[in-house]
Amino acid sequence: MANGVLSFPLTSFHADGSLDPDGFRAHVADRIATAPGAVFPACGTGEFFSLDEDEYRQVVTIAVEEAGGRVPVVAGIGYGWAQAARFARIAEEAGADALLVLPHYLVAAPQDGLVAQLEQIAARTRLPLIAYQRGQVAFGVEAFRRVSEIPGVIGLKDGHSDLDRLQRLTLAAPEGFLFFNGAATAEIQARAYATVGVPAYSSAVHAFAPEIANAFFTALRDGDDGAVDKLLHEFYVPLVELRDRVPGYAVSLVKAAARLRGAPVGPVRAPLTDPSDADLAELKKLLTTGLDLVGAAL
Repeated sequence: MANGVLSFPLTSFHADGSLDPDGFRAHVADRIATAPGAVFPACGTGEFFSLDEDEYRQVVTIAVEEAGGRVPVVAGIGYGWAQAARFARIAEEAGADALLVLPHYLVAAPQDGLVAQLEQIAARTRLPLIAYQRGQVAFGVEAFRRVSEIPGVIGLKDGHSDLDRLQRLTLAAPEGFLFFNGAATAEIQARAYATVGVPAYSSAVHAFAPEIANAFFTALRDGDDGAVDKLLHEFYVPLVELRDRVPGYAVSLVKAAARLRGAPVGPVRAPLTDPSDADLAELKKLLTTGLDLVGAAL
C-alpha cells in the first residue's frame, strides 16, 4: 500500500439524499483507474456514519467489483464492537480484502477497553483489521503491543500526529506490521510521518484531484523538495485553512470539489452541510490553482 496514494472514495447521493449506486460506481471506477495503493470505501470521507447496512453492502460490493482484484479494497467498519461485527460480516460477504476499524462512537474508554474492542471484532471476522487511532482512541505503548498481538490485526492508521508517541509505537511493533498516516489532509504532514517510518498515507485530495495527489506522492517519493514545497504552499495549506473554517468541511469541501469536476457524487448527508457560495467560489479558485501546478485542468 506504500506504493501509491491510498484512495478514500466519496459515497454518491441523489439530491434527495438517497444512495446513488450508479454515481458511486462511476466515481470509484475513476479513482481506481489512477492506480492508487488501495481503495477504502465507506470510511470517514465516504460518510460511513450516514449509511444503513443495505447501503453499506451496496457501496462495498460496487467497490470490490470495480477494483476487480487490481488493488486491495479496505472497507470501513465502526460503532461499538457488536455493530462493527455486523458491518464486518457484510464487508466479508461483499468480497472486501480488509477492514479499517473507525474510532468507536461517542464514549471515552480506558486502554483495556480499546484493546478489548479490537479483540471482540477480530474474533468475529476472518478479514484482516487495521485499527484507526483518532479522536477518543489513542493507544499507549503497552496497549498497542497487545493490539499488535491480536490475530488478524495487521496495521494501525494514525490521526493524532503525535510523532513522539507514534515513533514509540513503530519501535514496539512486530516485523511487518503496517502503519498509515491518517492525519486530516495527510500530505501536510507526510514528510514528518516518513521520518518516523510511516511513509504510507491516505489522501482526501485523491477523491477529487488525483492528478494533484499523485504529483505530490511522486515528488515526495523522489525527494523533489521544491515540488513538494510548492504544492504545499500554493494548494494544500490554503485548502486546510479553508477546511478549518467550518466543522465537517473535511468531507463537505472534498465532495464539493468533486462536483466542480463533474463527478456524480451529489450532496453530503446531514449533519454535514455543503459549503456556502462564497466558500465554494474560493474552493474553485484554489482547485484551479492546484491543477495548474501539475499541468491539469478543471
